[in-house]
Amino acid sequence: MATAVEKQARRWTYEDYYRLNDEQRYEIIDGSLLMAPALDTWHQDWSGNLFRILNSYVLERKLGKLFFAPLDVVLDQENTVQPDLVFVAAENIRLIQRRAIFGVPDLLVELVSPSSVHRDRYVKKDLYARFGVKEYWIGDPANKALEILTLKQGRYELHCSAEEKGKLTSVILAGLEFDLTEMQ
Repeated sequence: MATAVEKQARRWTYEDYYRLNDEQRYEIIDGSLLMAPALDTWHQDWSGNLFRILNSYVLERKLGKLFFAPLDVVLDQENTVQPDLVFVAAENIRLIQRRAIFGVPDLLVELVSPSSVHRDRYVKKDLYARFGVKEYWIGDPANKALEILTLKQGRYELHCSAEEKGKLTSVILAGLEFDLTEMQ
């Protein structure tokens, strides 16, 4: 699980974080600076496969831009995250700046690992709903599972899911359909 870097009551901002002079991966959630662990090979494999599937769809249809970690998404000054994949629709392209994405992307993907399950399934899910991320995907490479959640009235509802095999679709990437076996 990610750990708080400082125990004192300091509230971290994106600018504080940006000025850190080290090569560690961090996120800021509600003003707390958290260290993010390195990704394992299953995580990297799934992230790459999912990026390949989504990026070809996004590029063919000129829907916007898809990015992969590490990339900062600055939701506000006290909430900076590094999701595994980030989609910004063409109509929101102004959010993309050189240093980071500043604002709320349309779709975020988190792939859980043993150290990030609670953070991704609960803390970040609540955070993303609070900020209005329209679609949130939670992948579990160890269990070969993927859930696609859509935001309705400020809360996420399960749109679809699959384990090992099964068709998945997206509301945000309308028309996208793929089988989870494509991830393996």
